[in-house]
Amino acid sequence: MGTASSLVSPSGAVGEVIEDTYGGGEACEIPVEVKPKARLLRGSLRRVGASRPGGLIGASFKSTASVQELECVAEYERLKKEYEIFRVSKNNEVASMVKKEAKLDRENKRLRAELQALQKTYQKILREKESALEAKYQAMERAATFEHDRDKVKRQFKIFRETKENEIQDLLRAKRELEAKLQRLQAQGIQVFDAEESDSDDNCTDVTAAGAQSEYWNGGALGSEPSMGSMMQLQQSFRGPEFAHSSIDVEGPFANINRDDWDAAVASLLQVTPLFSHSLWSNTVRCFIIGTDETQPEVDIFIRSYSPKLQRVCETMGYFFQVVHFSEEYERPLKDVRKWEIEKSSLIILLLHLTLPSCLLEDCEEAFLKNPEEKPRLIYHRKEDGRVSSPSVQQFIEQISHVSKAKMIDHTGGVEEGTYEIYNCVEKIIKQDILGCELTELESKDLGNKEESTAPEEEVFGDVLWDAHDEQEQMEAFQQASNSTCELGFEKYFERLNDLVAAPAPIPPLLVSGGPGSGKSLLLSKWIQLQQKHSPNTLILYHFVGRPMSTSSESALIIKRLTLKLMQHSWLVSPLTFDPAKLLEEFPRWLEKLSARHQGSIIIIIDSIDQIQQAEKHMKWLIDPLPVNVRVIVSVNVETCPQAWRLWPTLHLDPLNSKDVKSLISAECSSANVKLTKEQEKKLERHCRSAATCNALYVTLLGKTIACLGNTGNIDETLQQCLQCQDTVSLYRLVLRSIQESLRSDTEKSLLREILCVIGVSHNGVSESELMELYPELSSAALASLVHSLHRMCLLTYGCGLLKFQHLQAWEMVRLEYMEEGENVLSAYRQKLVEYFTMQLSRDRVTWRSADELPWLFQQQGDKQKLHKCLLNLFVSQNLYKRGHFAELLSYWQLVGKDKSSMAAEYFDSLKEYEKSCEGEESMICLADLYETLGRFLKDLGLLSQAVAPLQRSLEIRETALDPDHPRVAQSLHQLAGVYVQWKKFGNAEQLYKQALEISENAYGAEHPRVARELDALAALYQKQNKYVQAEQLRKKSFRIRQKAARRKGSLCGFALLRQRALQLEELTLGKDTPDNARTLNELGVLYYLQNNLETAELFLKRSLEMRERVLGPDHPDCAQSLNNLAALYNEKKHYDKAEEFYEKALDIRRRALAPDHPSLAYTVKHLAVLYKKMGKLDKAVPLYELAVEIRQKSFGPKHPSVATALVNLAVLYCQMKKQIEALPLYERALKIYEDSFGHMHPRVGETLKNLAVLSYEGGDFEKAAELYKRAMEIKEAETLLIGGKATSQHSSSGDTFSLKSALSPNVFLEHGQR
Repeated sequence: MGTASSLVSPSGAVGEVIEDTYGGGEACEIPVEVKPKARLLRGSLRRVGASRPGGLIGASFKSTASVQELECVAEYERLKKEYEIFRVSKNNEVASMVKKEAKLDRENKRLRAELQALQKTYQKILREKESALEAKYQAMERAATFEHDRDKVKRQFKIFRETKENEIQDLLRAKRELEAKLQRLQAQGIQVFDAEESDSDDNCTDVTAAGAQSEYWNGGALGSEPSMGSMMQLQQSFRGPEFAHSSIDVEGPFANINRDDWDAAVASLLQVTPLFSHSLWSNTVRCFIIGTDETQPEVDIFIRSYSPKLQRVCETMGYFFQVVHFSEEYERPLKDVRKWEIEKSSLIILLLHLTLPSCLLEDCEEAFLKNPEEKPRLIYHRKEDGRVSSPSVQQFIEQISHVSKAKMIDHTGGVEEGTYEIYNCVEKIIKQDILGCELTELESKDLGNKEESTAPEEEVFGDVLWDAHDEQEQMEAFQQASNSTCELGFEKYFERLNDLVAAPAPIPPLLVSGGPGSGKSLLLSKWIQLQQKHSPNTLILYHFVGRPMSTSSESALIIKRLTLKLMQHSWLVSPLTFDPAKLLEEFPRWLEKLSARHQGSIIIIIDSIDQIQQAEKHMKWLIDPLPVNVRVIVSVNVETCPQAWRLWPTLHLDPLNSKDVKSLISAECSSANVKLTKEQEKKLERHCRSAATCNALYVTLLGKTIACLGNTGNIDETLQQCLQCQDTVSLYRLVLRSIQESLRSDTEKSLLREILCVIGVSHNGVSESELMELYPELSSAALASLVHSLHRMCLLTYGCGLLKFQHLQAWEMVRLEYMEEGENVLSAYRQKLVEYFTMQLSRDRVTWRSADELPWLFQQQGDKQKLHKCLLNLFVSQNLYKRGHFAELLSYWQLVGKDKSSMAAEYFDSLKEYEKSCEGEESMICLADLYETLGRFLKDLGLLSQAVAPLQRSLEIRETALDPDHPRVAQSLHQLAGVYVQWKKFGNAEQLYKQALEISENAYGAEHPRVARELDALAALYQKQNKYVQAEQLRKKSFRIRQKAARRKGSLCGFALLRQRALQLEELTLGKDTPDNARTLNELGVLYYLQNNLETAELFLKRSLEMRERVLGPDHPDCAQSLNNLAALYNEKKHYDKAEEFYEKALDIRRRALAPDHPSLAYTVKHLAVLYKKMGKLDKAVPLYELAVEIRQKSFGPKHPSVATALVNLAVLYCQMKKQIEALPLYERALKIYEDSFGHMHPRVGETLKNLAVLSYEGGDFEKAAELYKRAMEIKEAETLLIGGKATSQHSSSGDTFSLKSALSPNVFLEHGQR
């Protein structure tokens, strides 16, 4: 038959060509229409027909058809069978699916029934929850009402109790003084008979006050007037077996320093700040350039090309930058002005080439050789090959190299390159030496991450927003108020103020009243200085209100600043509301809480309180009962004092008498070498008798006018002009006209008018750099001359780098002199400022100045549309909010007519629009900051639901633009969690806080302050959830981190500033040997000790001791103080032999010089006793511990807790000496005192019971030991339940159980038991 391919002819039928895959034969054509079997049969029949022609053709077709039918039938049968099999299988599958469907249907019905039951249960539970929440809110409202009433009653009772305790203590002190006087009379041989005389002090000291110890700090118990330093001792918080101290220590910023030492050190250092020059506190970086004709090209290039760059550098850090240069035309006539500028300047640059003109030599000597404060100085010396500088240049540079620490630039290239070198050096000096914003390499390593050193203030304070400019303004206001050297017979007023502080509570605020310019600010500032000098433990918070409608007169900012200052001094970082109404409502509670933490009095002084808008409404906390250790003093103008305040105790300043008038005028005239005849003096005396002409401001201005005009003209003519002025405003007008007449051109007179009017219409004043930009034709020399004249005559002054009017009468005079035409003139000058600050915004220069001035100017113009547009500038609003000007921002929106919700929607829309233009990583990071600021702002407004969206968007942007583990992501998580906490969504908040904590630990390490911040937040969250154990653990961990960080960095609240000032203090001690210099040396030693810079501390303390021994004698109590401090330092360095020697010397002096119960003697006794015990000299320690018990009994009475502490310490010592019999009665007596004072469940009782248990165990009385130990453990368990604020310790001044636990040693019982 052959193969299939052999049966088909290649030319037979047309088909598709396929490849034979089975053989390797050739390709063949197979008809597509014919099946393979039919094709084979047809081929074979065709061959048969070919061999048999005729007659067989039809038969072949029939046969072929039958075969095909057979094949079809067979194929059909096969397919039928396959179909049957397929049908049966599918029927089975369908039946199975029907069964499953029925089963699922039954299951579905069952689940539906269960779901309906669950829904009914859910609805029932939901209704129960809603009713429970409603009941909870009602209970919370009742509890809040009850809490408010309870707090009020508690405050009143506390005031009553402490008042009575103080009265009792005063009686006891008076009795002791009488007894001492009686003993002295008896020692002189005078017999005094008293039937009730007793030799024992116990009968008269049964009742004592808890705070009696602080009474010793107010008096002058030392033999001489106590200096600041003599009130300040270096004390150490010894741990170990001495588990208890005389008071519960609230830890300060360093582990080896307790709170009282730190407060005293900081207070004493803050007292010397008025000694510093204006340049050290100014908010302006002033660069004074001295150049010769040869270096004029460098001066011109520096001012033109590099001064704007330095200005931008300073602007980014919130400072102004001002370059002052006097050209030749100003050199000779402005000698006083140049000297004044040199004194004010932060940096002086001298540019030399070959010669130094004689006309510049005086300025150079003043700047470089008379530089007591060691301010930065820079000398640029351009050299040329083959040419030698003149001898005067060489001699001057040699003098400077021996005297001054000026930096030198020796340049041999071109002028451009030399100027660029000057710019680089000046920029470095500004950043490192003046602003202190760049740290040395060593300090950077100590601080760890670079981002930490550049953290903004709000990071240091947690979520508290702090405006450094407001604080700067207040410090300068205090300095300016206290500048007068004449006190105008203020001694009688000082006595009245001292009586107020010493008077028993409750006492309302004291009203210091007087007419305008009567000297109220001067009186208060001078008294503050005296209080700081004599009572370093007294915390004085002051606020000087400036011009009405200025930032210093905004009530919300005043309250916020006072609260933050209290928090700063108490080392407390807590959330603080920014809502003005809530802030005002919560301030009395903050005052109560924080005053309890302060170991001394708190005095709040507000000067010119009547200048605050609606003062009676916003200062209503003044009429509430104040804490017992708080005193308030406010000054008011007689005419504007609110009626309700006139019932308060009032100290009215009388008009100046003729003697004071004469002394004031004579002092001003003598300073200008002007002599008045007796006839002229009588005329002035007769003139200064009316109410308007005998106040301090008028007389001072009168003296300055006579002194100034008398040097340039006829004194009689000047006097005649002055006598025609019947009030301060008219006298100011005379002063202004005299200044105008002294100007050389009409241009200068016009600029004088412009300057005064622009300052007058501004919000807070105008800086010199802003005036230079407002008036390009104004040179720095001309501006310096004008400002010098206006400042000398009390017209203008500086405040936070801004020029402002020194007194309200000066502003009133300018308004009358230049703005009599009315509102049109005011509007014109306001518009000039508006255009200037608007131009700054268009150049992306959004500084704190534009944020302060521009919205306020629009508000004054009444232009709501422009104000609205300005507020929608996201950077302006961000600047205001981040500086804490929350109330100001809200007031602007209220003026526009927008409520909180619409304001939030507009901010969000504005941000969305701004986001479209953001490209690049930097702009996205800036966008994330804006979103975060908006979220925080809305959170503070209480719009929690709207605050979530911007905070989440900020988080998304930071995760995308930076990294999911970047620290800024942790910041976003922290802020978002804060919203959820307020929203009561504690689960969400906990998760976010934990994520932020993990990121912060990975980024900064486990010991970073930002980690402590997250731990604090988690602890507060757990406390809200009543998880007190977890909260306390986190608080302890956070506290240890903050303590270590503070030990590295210094104070969290501005200690770096004090450290910079310490370098300036050193220069004050290089003069003659005086008690004040010795005191300053001691303070420097304490300061460096607090920084753990022990070597430098030792140097200053030794110098203080040597100077005191030379000036005061070796037996003076101040020498004992230096010895005590040196002993503490050697103890810290573990030089115990030296410490013992110095403690013994200090003890010997104080035993001979001080009273037997003086606190300083007690401190030395305690520390020397502890040192003996540490050195193993127990026999020497015993009499000192016994003396400590005796001193405390005399000071506080036999039943005071401090006596119990001394008894326990003595008992511990006896146990170490194996004298258990002597120790037992001491423990039992201490236990009774503690139980009587604190109750049976106080931790002190528990610690004493544990020691008694060990003592009984060692004595073999196991049953008693077990009973005592069981009681101690019950107290411990009860204490654990109290942790986290559930209840407060009765003894802790802060009401915080944690402070109590941190003061106790955790290993007391073990150390006692292992002996």
